[in-house]
Amino acid sequence: MNDLAEKLRIGDPDRYAATLAAPEDVREQLWPLYAFNLEIARAPWMTAEPMIAEMRLQFWADVLDEIAQGKAPRAHEVASPLAELWRAADLPLALGHEMIAARRWDIYRDPFADDAALEAHLNATSGHLMWLGALALGVGPQAEAPLRDMGYAAGLANWLLAVPRLEAAGRIPLVDGRDNAVAALAQAGLMRLKRARAQRAKVPARALPVMLTGWQADAILTTAAKAPHLVQAGGIQSSEFKRRGSLLLRALSGRW
Repeated sequence: MNDLAEKLRIGDPDRYAATLAAPEDVREQLWPLYAFNLEIARAPWMTAEPMIAEMRLQFWADVLDEIAQGKAPRAHEVASPLAELWRAADLPLALGHEMIAARRWDIYRDPFADDAALEAHLNATSGHLMWLGALALGVGPQAEAPLRDMGYAAGLANWLLAVPRLEAAGRIPLVDGRDNAVAALAQAGLMRLKRARAQRAKVPARALPVMLTGWQADAILTTAAKAPHLVQAGGIQSSEFKRRGSLLLRALSGRW
């Protein structure tokens, strides 16, 4: 697990930080999933050739199929612990495949058709990851709705953070980049966050490490809603001190 921890510390430091307060056995359940997510998230960006990027994503689709077929995992630092976790928790194979399929958007330069398409993308990436993490920890179906609402809010916050980078790479991350549309999008994310929090009673305490991965969503979406022009300027991120302080407070209080 040390290799996965180091991979996440470098490649996905915020999600990694959210797991540090969790017990060791919980971290060992979450890190393979988060490392899998990191692998498929960066696969489209490791080459300028669409065909090669498709092959990198297909590698992970094949890994999932082999896990389902009971085959020995591939000799890869993420594939082996991922196979062990996926089988032990009996995770839904379809969710993993949908996560991979969603990452194909990064390969090409096609815009989202509408807001519903962007929402579906966020649900298939951040939403699926959050729900798979909860399932790995033994959380029941009663918690799926608030977990997915939190997943959407967290995914949207991270998406808005990434807008400058995506635009610089020639992608079109926003259906409508005008300030009023961006503000409305952020407000919709805040409503989903509010709805998730209104259903705290459905989310067991053991899901806290998963929910904490969305610890920045409130601050980021609030800033984007109030000052949408800052999104494309890359100005909606809080300071490192404030971010870490917020994570610590939420971890200690147990209130995501």
